[in-house]
Amino acid sequence: MANELEELLGFLSSPSPPVKKAAVDIVRGLTGSEDGLQSLANYSDLVLPPLSRLLSENKEVSEPAAEALINLSQNAELAAKMVSMRMVKSTMDILYKQEASITHLLVMLLVNLTQLDAGIDSLLQVGDEKMHGLYVMKLVRSFCTSPNEKNGDPFEHVGSVLVNISKREAGRKLLLEPKRGLLKQIIRQFDSPSSLRKKGVSGSIRNCCFEAENQLQNLLLISEFLWPALLLPVAGHKIYSEQDTSKMPLELGSALSIERELVNDPEIRVQALEAIYLLCLQEAGRRALWSVNGPRILQVGYEDEEDPKVMEAYERVGSLLIESSSGGEESNLISK
Repeated sequence: MANELEELLGFLSSPSPPVKKAAVDIVRGLTGSEDGLQSLANYSDLVLPPLSRLLSENKEVSEPAAEALINLSQNAELAAKMVSMRMVKSTMDILYKQEASITHLLVMLLVNLTQLDAGIDSLLQVGDEKMHGLYVMKLVRSFCTSPNEKNGDPFEHVGSVLVNISKREAGRKLLLEPKRGLLKQIIRQFDSPSSLRKKGVSGSIRNCCFEAENQLQNLLLISEFLWPALLLPVAGHKIYSEQDTSKMPLELGSALSIERELVNDPEIRVQALEAIYLLCLQEAGRRALWSVNGPRILQVGYEDEEDPKVMEAYERVGSLLIESSSGGEESNLISK
């Protein structure tokens, strides 16, 4: 005989819209507490399939269903079950096959599912040669063309998905493929006023720089976008002299010769410095940094920095450049 919770979950598949709506609202409420989440986790086979089906219905039920799945997917075991149910595919299908009124929620669900290696593989479509990378290309296109509307930015969480997939080598290689040009598109979103977008971009660049040993050429192919995204956040707040900017490419020099909006999030500054460090582990990466007067930018930025963790990241890059240099100008990088 079914208990109360089993009866409630049965109502998620009710043919009566009011009953289904009431049931999904109660389930969403349960996912808002630890006790409720644990109770539902014990009946995952009864709760996950109907919630997944409800995602394709009208907003009245799809919205609470998506919110419930987002909460449930914070549990790694439940997230793994969702991935095994091919929920990444069904979420992407709903996202692009109809006018999704819950776009931001569907993307947030993908963020949680791609915390798992299996979820990343599903989004990358590993093992499907014809379709490999298609989902990611769609998400990048949406991320890069999504307007900041008054009702929010429905695709801004794609940045977090990109950070997740770029933690895996297969994800980094996909983003770095020159023919696809995905990283170049992503980097240009660093100019967005959205802190979430900026963090997604900087995290993705930083992760991709772990491939610098084998893919430095592909990274430097997009130097005109890469160096501003990495150096401007850590350039400090001073207006640079003409003597300094004359040694920089136009995209850097023009930005640093005027007052500019600072990047206040220390995590973004740390990610930028970690990416620069990874690039500078390679001799060609160090040469590329010197060619844009990067060490001078790091020196000025360090003088303005107050956050201890960010200062430590500056010092790590500075030490690497000093160790690899032969003295002279290169030895006067970081001093405070």
